[in-house]
Amino acid sequence: MGLLHAFAVLLAAATGGGPAPEAAAATTVVGHSEQGRPIRAVRVGSAKARIRVLVVGTLHGNEQGGREVVARLRKARPPRGVALWIVEDLNPDGTAANRRQNANLVDLNRNFPYRWQAAGRPGDQNYPGSGPLSEPESKAAAELVERIKPRVTVWYHQALRMVVDSSGDPALERLYSARSGLPVRDLPNYHGTASSWQNHTFRGDTAFVVELPGGRLGRSVAARNAGALMSLARAVAPPREVRKPIPFGSDRKQQMREYAQRHYGFDDYRLRKPKVIVQHYTASNSFSSAWNTFASNQPDVELHELPGVCSHYIVDRDGKIYKLVPLSIMCRHTVGLNWTSIGIEHVGTSDGAVMGNRRQRRASLRLTRALQGRYGIRTRNVIGHNENRSSPYHRERVERLRSQTHGDFRRSTMNSYRRLLNRLPAPSSVR
Repeated sequence: MGLLHAFAVLLAAATGGGPAPEAAAATTVVGHSEQGRPIRAVRVGSAKARIRVLVVGTLHGNEQGGREVVARLRKARPPRGVALWIVEDLNPDGTAANRRQNANLVDLNRNFPYRWQAAGRPGDQNYPGSGPLSEPESKAAAELVERIKPRVTVWYHQALRMVVDSSGDPALERLYSARSGLPVRDLPNYHGTASSWQNHTFRGDTAFVVELPGGRLGRSVAARNAGALMSLARAVAPPREVRKPIPFGSDRKQQMREYAQRHYGFDDYRLRKPKVIVQHYTASNSFSSAWNTFASNQPDVELHELPGVCSHYIVDRDGKIYKLVPLSIMCRHTVGLNWTSIGIEHVGTSDGAVMGNRRQRRASLRLTRALQGRYGIRTRNVIGHNENRSSPYHRERVERLRSQTHGDFRRSTMNSYRRLLNRLPAPSSVR
């Protein structure tokens, strides 16, 4: 097994994600070329999808291979929570003339605002135009990107046979490379390119160029690249959660307020801007037993105070993610950190049992990565229950509890967990 293939297997196992039950499609005109030809975008997937993946088949009119890839993507079924936005041809005038540039003889991939630089004259291979976004085609692309804010954008070109290292998310570039067979390589840092503009302007998202082989791709190459694109969609798909709320009414909220006053010195039950994610295991063998414990709201056996222990999430052994408590409410799951942390429980009785369960582990990683993006939580602040005292956010007013910790998810386990987490695509903020 090659290194790239091994990476793809690991990333696919960590990201998972199944297809949506139904993929609606819609076509819209997003602009017109200099000569008045329509530029169309096709959305494949739900209009309500929080994650968008943009694909541009043709930017240079004499590079048509990407259209073979996007023709397949129009029939795809994106994973739940993801919509594909497909622009088959951004340069229809160039396509009609079989020419790299548009009708004004501008190279559209030098016409974007980031590091735009005047050079040459119309008709030169890389002529950047009279100014950034001077061309209706590049302006239409920029407006579409501004509107849909894609999590990932792939721009197809020909014919250098590579995935261009575009200063985007290297995990996504490597994943596409592994699935397509095209190596990741550098090209010179050109001025005014679409991908550099996106990566500089929209932090947390990523855009990169795929240089396909020259000429007609044929069925197998087109299918392989369409599959690589879909692997990106699965990698950034949001994890699916099942809502299974525990009772958390006014009495329990009041108990949480009193707990916060005793332990943290403020009077509030709400969780505001969490900074930490804490991993636990349930010390039980079923979801139902853990849920019942959290729902009962009994004084805990160790500290004998209310509210009872709880967690925001439970990840079952089959990989199903249950959401028990809104993320706007504090849960009692970690001494010293309840005021600023999200708790994730895993059904199991040891670190090894959880980490050795592929489906449970990958669901946990995907959930954690999504929460990191939503709240801007750094990987170093994804900790195990055993690591609570080492967190810079640890605070505790009750003296006898300042050294309190637990045995689940020790540092050695969490070092492995964090390494796996860092191999996933960078977390993206919720749109």
